Amino acid sequence: MKQLVKFLINIVPRPYLIWLSNFFSPILDIYFRGTKFVDPINGKSYRKFLPYGYVIQRENALSPGTLSLERHRLLWLFLNNETIFFKEKIKVLHIAPEQSFYNIFKKQKNINYTTYDLNSPLASIKGDICNMPFNENSFDFILCNHVLEHIEDDHKAMSEIFRVLNIGGKAILQVPLNQNSKNTLEDNTITSEKERIEKFGQYDHVRLYGMDYFERLKKVGFEVEQIKYALNYNKKDIKKYGITENEIIPLCKKLIKN
Repeated sequence: MKQLVKFLINIVPRPYLIWLSNFFSPILDIYFRGTKFVDPINGKSYRKFLPYGYVIQRENALSPGTLSLERHRLLWLFLNNETIFFKEKIKVLHIAPEQSFYNIFKKQKNINYTTYDLNSPLASIKGDICNMPFNENSFDFILCNHVLEHIEDDHKAMSEIFRVLNIGGKAILQVPLNQNSKNTLEDNTITSEKERIEKFGQYDHVRLYGMDYFERLKKVGFEVEQIKYALNYNKKDIKKYGITENEIIPLCKKLIKN
C-alpha cells in the first residue's frame, strides 16, 4: 500500500488523481471501516488511515473516506469549533480547493462559495493567484492552504489575498513550515525536481518556509495569529483524529485597508 500511494502521488498529475479518487474513495471508505480512528470531517470511524507522503510515508495520514490529511482534519475542527465559518452568511474564496472540503462547503447554505485555481478541476474560476479577477474587499473568508510554497512571487500572491479580503475578514494560509528554522530556505537557481525534493521537500516547491513566514504575512498588512489548535486535545484524541500536535494554523486578519 505504501509504495502504491507513493507511486501515485509522485507520478500521476493532480487533476487525474482527483478524478481517480472520486472512483476509489467510496470503496476505500467501506473497506477500511473500523473503530480505531475517527475522521471529524465526515464523522465516520476507520480501522486505520492510509500512509501518505511524497518522500517519507507518514503512517495513518490519509483518511479513506474524505481523503483528508492531518492538516485538513485539524483545520476542520478549528473552523467548526472556533469560527463563524458554518454559522453566519459569508462570502468564501477557496484557492486551490481541497477535495476533502469541496463538496461539503459547496452545499453549505450559509456560504457563498467561490473556488479559484490555475489548473484544478474543482475551481469554478481559473486564474493566477498573483493577479486575481476580483474587486478589493470581496470576500469575508479566504482559504489558501499549501499554495504559497509553489509561487515564485509569494509577496505578490499574499498582497492579492489581502486585497480581495474584506476589511474585518479572515484568511487561513497554511504552508509546509520548518519550525526549527528561523529563516525561509529559497533559491531560485534550484530548478531540478530532484534537488527541489532534497531542499524543499517536494518536486514542485520553490521554498521551504521558516518561522519568518509570519513576518512576510505581516508585511503585506495582515495581523497574524499562530494557532496550535491540536493542543486543545489530549493525546488520545490527537491519535484518534490523526492530527499533528505541533501544526500551526496561521489565522490572518485584515483590520485596515492597506
